[in-house]
Amino acid sequence: MDEPQAHIYEFGNFRLCAAKRLLLKGVDETVPLMPKAFDTLLYLVEHNGKVIEKDELMSAIWADTIVEENNLTQNISILRRVLGEKHGENRFIATVPGHGYKFVAEVSKIDAAEKSEPPASAGGLNLAESQVSNLTFQNQQSGTNNKQRTIDTKPSRLWLITLAMAAVAGLSFLGFSFWRGNTEPVADAPVKTVAVLPFKSLLAEKRNEALELGMADTLISKLSGGEDIIVRPFSAIRRYGSLEQDSLTAGRELGVEAVLDGSIQTSGERIRISARLIQTGDGKQLWAGQFDEKFTDIFAVQDSISERVATALKIRLESKEKKRDTEHVEAYQLYMKGHYHALNLTRAETDKGIAYFQQAIRIDPNYARPYIGLAEAYVSMTLTSGVPSWEVMPEAKAAALRAIEIDETLPEAHVALGFTNFWYDWNWPAAEKEYLRALELNPNSAEAHFAYAHLLSNTAQHEKALAEIKRARELDPLFLRTGALEGQILFFAGKHDEALDRLNKTIDLNPNFWLSHLFISRVYTEKGMHAEAIAATKKAKELSSNSQSDAYRAYALTKAGEMEQARAVLKELLKLSIEHYVPPYNIALVYHALGEQAETLAWLEKGYEQRDVRMVFLQVEPKWNNLRDDPRFQELLRRVGFNGK
Repeated sequence: MDEPQAHIYEFGNFRLCAAKRLLLKGVDETVPLMPKAFDTLLYLVEHNGKVIEKDELMSAIWADTIVEENNLTQNISILRRVLGEKHGENRFIATVPGHGYKFVAEVSKIDAAEKSEPPASAGGLNLAESQVSNLTFQNQQSGTNNKQRTIDTKPSRLWLITLAMAAVAGLSFLGFSFWRGNTEPVADAPVKTVAVLPFKSLLAEKRNEALELGMADTLISKLSGGEDIIVRPFSAIRRYGSLEQDSLTAGRELGVEAVLDGSIQTSGERIRISARLIQTGDGKQLWAGQFDEKFTDIFAVQDSISERVATALKIRLESKEKKRDTEHVEAYQLYMKGHYHALNLTRAETDKGIAYFQQAIRIDPNYARPYIGLAEAYVSMTLTSGVPSWEVMPEAKAAALRAIEIDETLPEAHVALGFTNFWYDWNWPAAEKEYLRALELNPNSAEAHFAYAHLLSNTAQHEKALAEIKRARELDPLFLRTGALEGQILFFAGKHDEALDRLNKTIDLNPNFWLSHLFISRVYTEKGMHAEAIAATKKAKELSSNSQSDAYRAYALTKAGEMEQARAVLKELLKLSIEHYVPPYNIALVYHALGEQAETLAWLEKGYEQRDVRMVFLQVEPKWNNLRDDPRFQELLRRVGFNGK
């Protein structure tokens, strides 16, 4: 920074002396600050009332060095602490989302000649720049290239050096965090749960969300698999991708003991990645590192981060966890883009995801993860986008089999194959085999526990299903699909009040998740709460165009005695089915509600012929109970794979 002018800045109970580089509190209490933290405060105060972009602030404080955002974030955190700001307060420094920071307190500027400076109090240590600038200081933990400073050995200044060294040592007992070497773990106790948060770009306009999420996804895969640590799955952490997301808050919401977060900068063919591992309880930093490499070396960076984090957590990465999925950077980038788009679950976004997966496979036909992505995307299309199962499920199964052929040790591949066995082949033993293999490979896979719970529930193994879904929720406590499925499983187990409670809690987490409203309508119908059931199906329809909402609404309308309205819904579904695919199961359900048994069985037969994925609910859906003594229904159950009752 430029040489400071001889000004004193007053704000709140503080005085900032620019020329002497002092921060004073009250009458004469010196507030100790390291040089860069002081520079940060001075720059913000000098530009008080203005929004200072992060890149501007970093360029001003570290003029000769490119550093990661963690350095700036730590300085801001230190300043907020010494200024006495509590969590969530913005009395002095406000965060401006997507931009940077703003000093918001009222500031008075006084010429230094007008006001004499009090001496440092006997009870405090003055860590002004003049006392510490001659110390050799190298930021080992962050890896930044701070220029080494030469110690002035003039006798008249030796006492200052000694005092400064003692002050630095003393400050460590006062809670000031200094960069440590990154080879020794410093956790107070063994860490059992960790979350890898999406990495963040330093500048909003240069975001690459596919890369940010992809880094997290890759590191999650590398760290997962052992029984000695639980790593929150990707589904749990993707919601924390905001540039302004506080890592400690995210970690506490996820219920983990530590979080790994980081930042990404790209420039041409180079990539700079900074990462840190911190305890959520007290914010203590366990490890941090910075990597400045060619983008083609991103795999080596990911390996290094995972190995160093494993060392800090005192866990061992098995050889299968160290194995790289591909050596083709372009294929990896395409896979990340595909994963990013496919996660959005709309038909248009899923199509984009599939296109990227296919491109990745063309570049590296032996890269297993794009095949897993394809399988999952095809399954989601028939479950959420109304695509006929016969159009996509064979492709999904082929992709899952190819992924397993390439790398049998990927649990996600076995879950994907299990999905096709369950939803399309109606082969329960084969699906169970794949889910159990996935859990053998990763006992802490929330996805595998979720999928296995679904299978157990639909085959009327209710207690086992409840145990599995409970474990899935423990591993991924905020995942909406898990909460909704647990409600459904409780419902099929006849625990209606518990189902209602779980589904209401899931709705409280996110009122805009359509499945929660759809599933809760089932419970309301069984409890005779017809108005609530109709309202829930309407809400589900507002949030999703899925025709299952229409079928459930018609069923609830008939129970409420609104037969004409139910017939109007049926008419719309039949009209829609002429031009678009409408699952036969849904139409059969409406006919059944209207008491037209012949049409009901005819449409269920179509569901069997068309491999309608919703046929897997025939065994446990109570809406079919008054058909269970019909020999034709029993025969249909046997053909689908159930026991005929």
